[in-house]
Amino acid sequence: MKEKMKNMENSSDYFEISPSEWLSLNQFLNEVKQINSECVSVYYPYGKGKDTIELLENTRRNKSFEKIELKIEKKIAELKKNPISVGKYTKTLCIFGWIENGKVKIKNIGTSKKLPYIYLASKKPYIKPFGDVLKTNYDVLLITLDQKSARLQKFHGSQITQETKLRIDLQGRHKKGGQSQGRFLRARQTKIHVFFKKIASKVKEMNSNSELILLGGVGPAKTEFYNELDSELIKKCRFVENLSFSTSIVDIHKKLIRHLYEYRRQYVAELVEKYEKLVKEGLTAKRNDAIYEALKNGAVDTLIVSADYHTSSQFKKIMKMVEMAKNTSSKIEFAVSPKIIKKLNIDNSVLAILRYQIK
Repeated sequence: MKEKMKNMENSSDYFEISPSEWLSLNQFLNEVKQINSECVSVYYPYGKGKDTIELLENTRRNKSFEKIELKIEKKIAELKKNPISVGKYTKTLCIFGWIENGKVKIKNIGTSKKLPYIYLASKKPYIKPFGDVLKTNYDVLLITLDQKSARLQKFHGSQITQETKLRIDLQGRHKKGGQSQGRFLRARQTKIHVFFKKIASKVKEMNSNSELILLGGVGPAKTEFYNELDSELIKKCRFVENLSFSTSIVDIHKKLIRHLYEYRRQYVAELVEKYEKLVKEGLTAKRNDAIYEALKNGAVDTLIVSADYHTSSQFKKIMKMVEMAKNTSSKIEFAVSPKIIKKLNIDNSVLAILRYQIK
């Protein structure tokens, strides 16, 4: 029974984030993204502050980074006494340090979700774990429509960056019967068809950089409109249930989060499938030593890392590998699903998709 409860507790880390916490994190990360200088990014599990300070102290960096790290160490000591979280509990604390006008600046936040243990010095703040695990900072186009009106909203994270409303005058009924009724219905349907084409053209215009297009609305309009989209847009399109013009922004955020979680699961599943296909071609690596050498030689295309890698006895080496990947333009993907982690056996390792075969 205790083991079952423990597993349930662990699995809760992978439940969807609440809209309020997601909103706060997106707002925080919008500020962090404005930092345009060398930055030290530190993510550590609550209760591991002392270990993280030791890690910072024992790693040699250049003088500017060491100046930043000294300030981060002091911030970790402060957070130990008063951990601040935008969620109900604190599971991960995240600190970003950089130099601005000769002074060390610090930004920090806590989250109720588990993020990978990160200690990384790079040209800019490293925020990708938030996107991989908590689905922040994605670009999504949300379409709400019926047969006579449409609202297109471009989201970046929780922020609406662009919004357009379209509308036509559409008579609902025709009182006369016979041929007159038939002509009216044909003219009405033609008007709707032209309107949907206009919306589709606007969608194509607003679509740039969107990972997802979410489509919803009351009545049959969404399914009728779907047929107006070209093949490129259809690949990104997902239907959203219970969406109308009166849906609150909190409920809209819930729907965005739900679909982003589904999108990420599908993306990682496709990445795993790609990895398994490339094994026979010698374009993958599994052993840490082999991956480490491949990273040094710039041979790694994609590094797949368990979000729980800090539970491994090799976590310091894996942490270094994450930094190497970041600074050599390799893609990094954090696997969150326990099912995926178990399937790929990466609890004690990382996996790599290679650019070319290595000996």
